[in-house]
Order: sequence, then structure tokens, then C-alpha cells
Amino acid sequence: MAQDPFDWTDDEAHRRERAGLVRTLRPRPAETDLLDLASNDYLGFAHHPEVTEAAAVAARRWGAGSTGSRLVTGSTELHAELERELADFCGFEAALVLSSGYAANLAALTALTARGSLLVSDAANHASIVDGCRLSRAETVVVPHADPGAVRAALDAHPGRRAVVVSDAVFSVDGDAAPLAELAEACRTRGAALITDDAHGLGVLGPGGRGTPAEAGLAGAEGVVATLTLSKSLGAQGGAVLGPARVVEHLVNTARTFIFDTGLAPAAVGAARAGLGLLRRDPARAERVREVARTLYRLLGEAGLTAVRPDAAVVSVRAPGPEAAVRWAADCRAAGLVVGCFRPPSVPDGISRIRLTARADLTDDQIAADVRTVAATAPAR
Repeated sequence: MAQDPFDWTDDEAHRRERAGLVRTLRPRPAETDLLDLASNDYLGFAHHPEVTEAAAVAARRWGAGSTGSRLVTGSTELHAELERELADFCGFEAALVLSSGYAANLAALTALTARGSLLVSDAANHASIVDGCRLSRAETVVVPHADPGAVRAALDAHPGRRAVVVSDAVFSVDGDAAPLAELAEACRTRGAALITDDAHGLGVLGPGGRGTPAEAGLAGAEGVVATLTLSKSLGAQGGAVLGPARVVEHLVNTARTFIFDTGLAPAAVGAARAGLGLLRRDPARAERVREVARTLYRLLGEAGLTAVRPDAAVVSVRAPGPEAAVRWAADCRAAGLVVGCFRPPSVPDGISRIRLTARADLTDDQIAADVRTVAATAPAR
């Protein structure tokens, strides 16, 4: 009898189980009594009636799907309007909407580098950036986390080469912000470009939630490109690349995750436009998210837990190990609270955590109750 070609997956499953790294899908119901501190719905827009109605209207008018790639039939007037509105709101010359933030990072990194060029990447960057570096065929130098000196040294070690520095604007595991102004200066003085992923900054940081580049005074700056997601603060789905018009034109002609991918569904485009409109009308939501994150951090510390000071909406709490993190998250859920659980390989430093995400629509009483639940279920150290 021929050997089963997938026998090796059983060995991998046993290895994951022994290491406490088994992951399972958990479909959520449409309605639940659980309080959600695990999603990235920072502004509470995913179920906002204006956002869901805009999605329904767009689907009824433009169809359930975009019907093709953006360069064939997948671009609608809605896509063009969203791109103009994103560029205007975030302070960039142009924007390009893609099917996800993951696709946006792959597009920017593969289209703006080439074999023989240099990519300098932060050690804590998101997996989509890591994969973009791998696919780019550029020489990638991974530097210590949030270390502008290491970035300068990496660029100085390769003078005269076409170079790109890439960093999350806000890192998804611990919620700390990158030193973007220093990174941009290192790039400017050495002729390198800066690509920053603002997935966790849009709607939270910057004036009126305009994002981390705006917070750092880099929105629209020469040599700066930002990627972002529409699935977090805007409550929709999709991603975008923002930058100079000539860069966006270059991506339209060369970025494979744009050219060969089906365009973002009209419903998601309509929802993102509505979320952006809500943020414009109510910029105080961005400050409320930051206030909630600061309060969570303070109360967790008062409860004796080791949390990382948040720069945006993410509040990370250290766990003794991967199995303890899984049990902690499960015990929180049993007590009515959903939190994120981060274990290797999702955490590059190998330190397991539970993660709480601040939301603008949380009340002070809910925040206090959440912290009590986290503290009461905390594993022994």
C-alpha cells in the first residue's frame, strides 16, 4: 500500500499539542452576551447602523462581488471615491484600495523593491511584512525592535543601494508605536524610502484619528508610503496603500496582489466609506479609544498584572507560557469576557500574552469589570 502523503501532518499536530500551540476555529454567533476585548473594532463601527446600511446599499447597487480584478471589471465609482477620501483624510497624495491589509503590504514591498535592493525590517513586524520581505527578492536585514540606530547602521553598511525601511507604525502584539520620525530622518539623509503599516494607528492616533504618519508629521512626506487596513477602526474589510501619486501608479502597473486579485467587494467599500465619514464627524472617538487603553493599563497595574504601556489601542498582558495563556483566555471567556491570546510563532520574542483591545464604546463600568475578570482568572506565576 502506498504511503499516505499527509502522514507527516499527524506528527506536526502532536508536536503542536505538546508545545501548547494548537489553534482552533471558533465561529462566533451573530449575537452574544460575551464582552469583546479581542477584536480590532476600535471605534465600534462594525455594527454601527450607518456602516451596515452603507454595506447593504452598496451590495444592492453594485452587486455582491466586484466581479473581477481592479484592472478588468473590479473597479467601481465607489472604489475611486474611497481612494480619494482616504488620501484626503490621511494627508497623502493618492491611495490604492486592495482586498486586505495583508495584500496591501505585499503589494508595497514587492513592487517598491527588486532583486539587489535592500530591505531593512523591524524584528517585531507583522507577518504580512515578513512575507512581503520574503517575496520581494530584496536582501532583507532584520534589525532589533524600534531601534533607529540599528536602522542607520544597516543603511550605512550598504551605501549606494536602492533601499527601503519597513516598520509597523503600531505593533500589534504589545501596542507600542514605532519611532517613525527618527526612522524617516534616517531614511531621508540616506536616500531610502520608508514604508509604514498603520493598521493599528488609523482611527486611533493623529489629529482626529488620521493615523500615525500624521501624528509624526510625516503624512504626505516625500519618500514615505503608508499601508493600512479598513477592517479595524473603520469596521469594514480591505486594505490600502497611500503615498505619492507616482508610487500608486507604479503599484497599479506592477503589484501582483493588486493586478491579479479580485477587487474588494462593493459592500466592504461602502462600509469603509461610511466608517470614515463617521470618524470625520466624531473625531472624539479616537481620543476615547486612547483613554480606554490608558485606563485598562492603569487598572491592570493596580491589580498586580504586568501590562505593556499602550501607545494606541492594544494593551498586552504577559502570561507565564503558551499553555497558561490559553487557559487564561479560556477562563476569561467562561467568565463572559473575550480576550486575545498570543503565543509563538505569533510573538517573535517567544513571550506569550493575552491581549486586550480598547474600544471607544466601552463604558467605565465595563472597563473596571473587565479588569476584575482578567485579574481573577490570572494564572499563578
